[in-house]
Amino acid sequence: MGRRVVAAEPRPPAGALGDGRGSWGVSAAELGSVGGRGLPCACARARARPRTRGPRVVRRRRGPCGWGRRGGGGRPGEQRGRRRRRGPGRPGDWRRRRGAGGGVRAAGRMLLSLVLHMYSMRCVLPAAVLLGSAPTYVLAWGAWRLLSAFLPARLYQAVDDRLYCVYQSMVLFFFENYTGVQILLYGDLPKNKENIIYLANHQSTVDWIIADILAVRQNALGHVRYVLKDGLKWLPLYGCYFSQMYLVIFPEGTRYNPELTKVISASQTFAAQEGFAVLKHVLTPRIKATHVAFDSMKNYLDAIYDVTVAFEGTVDDKGQRKEAPSMAEFLCKECPKIHIHIDRIDKKDVPEEQAYMRRWLHERFEIKDKLLIEFYDSLDPERRNKFPGESVNSKLSLKKTLPSLLILSGLTAGMLMTEAGRKLYVRTWIYGTLIGCLWVSIKA
Repeated sequence: MGRRVVAAEPRPPAGALGDGRGSWGVSAAELGSVGGRGLPCACARARARPRTRGPRVVRRRRGPCGWGRRGGGGRPGEQRGRRRRRGPGRPGDWRRRRGAGGGVRAAGRMLLSLVLHMYSMRCVLPAAVLLGSAPTYVLAWGAWRLLSAFLPARLYQAVDDRLYCVYQSMVLFFFENYTGVQILLYGDLPKNKENIIYLANHQSTVDWIIADILAVRQNALGHVRYVLKDGLKWLPLYGCYFSQMYLVIFPEGTRYNPELTKVISASQTFAAQEGFAVLKHVLTPRIKATHVAFDSMKNYLDAIYDVTVAFEGTVDDKGQRKEAPSMAEFLCKECPKIHIHIDRIDKKDVPEEQAYMRRWLHERFEIKDKLLIEFYDSLDPERRNKFPGESVNSKLSLKKTLPSLLILSGLTAGMLMTEAGRKLYVRTWIYGTLIGCLWVSIKA
């Protein structure tokens, strides 16, 4: 191969580059170096030449920097990249417009994330108030317990029921007035308070609130007591109080969850082995708690309330039943309606012997199961999502709940405003929980 010779060109005058551009009309950065000389390469000279009108001709020129052509480097035969077509406006406006659009989308995503976060946090305020007021209630109850030590038991019980009614009314403020849930009642709910045993299907942590919802409509909220699952007894500051009296009973023993197929299958297998009807939407009831409560309270009872509860919105897109809402989901207003069916059963219609009561209780749960099958699985859309018969939309007045909220919140805020009050508040939480757990373990 022959030696390539590059003809030297004269250097530009010293002042020609003073404005940043050479005599060829190119910047100093575009100057190539050939053999150590500050000379522009052929590619730079080609870009510097003025364009002529007429058909556009792309000529490949080979310079010291390699193969290239006017408008950019590249290998021979490589197609020229398309330039982005710019709209009206200054060069580069499309970049600014694109950046602005991306910023708007990012802001929209942040706003949506904030809205979803705030939606999920709607249960924080009710939970903070309910749990935060618990030490105040316990202190008031403890003080009254000490003061009434030498007073008649009837007087103590009356004030104790009133204190309990105040706290439970505040609970109902959040679970009814705050959430705006619609309560639909079916069957027969007497307006006057009675001494009763409340039997209900168990599917959610909200079930004990349903008992309060019915009791407050009979002016019997202060008399409600619960038979709770062993695990719930250890809830701070509540376990020992809930275990004082047996009145509200969930005979299934555990919550019905459609996703726990093994639990449902085991319950159905047990019913078949015992010769009972297999149930679909409830579990096979257990007799022990019901029999003990009835046997010990039969001289004071007026009736038994057989209550069936269904939460609207617990069916998926495929028509399958899904898990009932938890307390947090309920406080986030994810349950629009609660359907409550009540059957009042006179105590004389309940068999006293355990074997007969066991069959009677299972028959009552067969009735519940039929009601729930009608609610969830009815082929007629007009009959689905409701119980048979007429319903009554029962709305709870703020007059029954708001005063209790203001009283307990005010007392709690006043206690937390002083250093001594804050210490007493914290100690009540700690020692109250420990004493409550100890009391439950002794009574168990």
